[in-house]
Amino acid sequence: MNTKQETITVLGAGSWGTALAMVLADNHHEVRLWSHNDHQVREINETLMNKKYLPEISLSELITAYASLKEALAGIETVILAVPTKAIREVVGKMREVLTKPIMIAHVSKGIEPDTLLRISEIIKEEMPEDLLQDIVVLSGPSHAEEVSLRHPTTVTVSSENMAAAEKIQDLFINHNFRVYTNSDVIGVEIGGALKNIIALAAGITDGLGYGDNAKAALITRGLAEISRLGTKMGANPLTFAGLAGIGDLIVTCTSVHSRNWRAGNMLGKGKSLDEVLNSMGMVVEGVRTTKAAYQLASKYDVNMPITTALYNVLFNGKNAKDAADVLMSRGKTHEMEELVNILEERNE
Repeated sequence: MNTKQETITVLGAGSWGTALAMVLADNHHEVRLWSHNDHQVREINETLMNKKYLPEISLSELITAYASLKEALAGIETVILAVPTKAIREVVGKMREVLTKPIMIAHVSKGIEPDTLLRISEIIKEEMPEDLLQDIVVLSGPSHAEEVSLRHPTTVTVSSENMAAAEKIQDLFINHNFRVYTNSDVIGVEIGGALKNIIALAAGITDGLGYGDNAKAALITRGLAEISRLGTKMGANPLTFAGLAGIGDLIVTCTSVHSRNWRAGNMLGKGKSLDEVLNSMGMVVEGVRTTKAAYQLASKYDVNMPITTALYNVLFNGKNAKDAADVLMSRGKTHEMEELVNILEERNE
């Protein structure tokens, strides 16, 4: 394990960025936690609290909040990018304007950009000049910020086209409470992390409708098949979806009250409109935006994604949630093993 201490910048002081800053501080790294909210910056620096996102948690004195992006990035070698997917382009564009030397970016966001259909690492590559970018790493897996901040046992995976870069991020984060694996399949790790939010929204809807555990177990299982079908068609290794960034993240996001996507789906299932749900959440629900992107990807790659399609119709076409669930249950017969074989054959073509 690498014991060298480093000053690291975390961009995004939401619950996940703050929790990861705590992990880094536990490993004795100095952390600059950037936020665009001046009030939040003052609160963190004056009280060592981030009350909106992690209200009961005391932060380490090794964490210092910054409102100035230029100051937060000055002299930095490694950046943890923890802003919502929809803010990635804007923040990376601002980084480009103030950086003076190449950096490594480890992103921890889970989404796909609608219309462009780009994964997060692809957006970063598009926005950041090559002379300012050393490597891109993605960190993903079953990891609620609320539990990480309490130092509950958590296991994640990191992936990069350059495994030395992935191993560096592994060394920065790994400790007794936060175990980090490496995986070379960037596409699979990003697709698994993004699409599980869609299935979590759908799982929340089934719970909101009162359909019970049988329905949710089926939804999670069939959801994993959808993720695997699309991911494999896009070039991912199907084995990735049997790991932390696949089934691991899917389980935790579909079954926990900490999951924003599950909570949003649960309210939809109970009859609230999408606008009502988003207004009441107060935080980003990544699955809504990702559903649109995944629906477009399914069309682009000619992949059958019935759960995604049903959810898309609920979110964007005003379809009743119960009617959408009934459509899923009345689909034609199919053979489960044949479908799994087809996924593997896609990979080998």
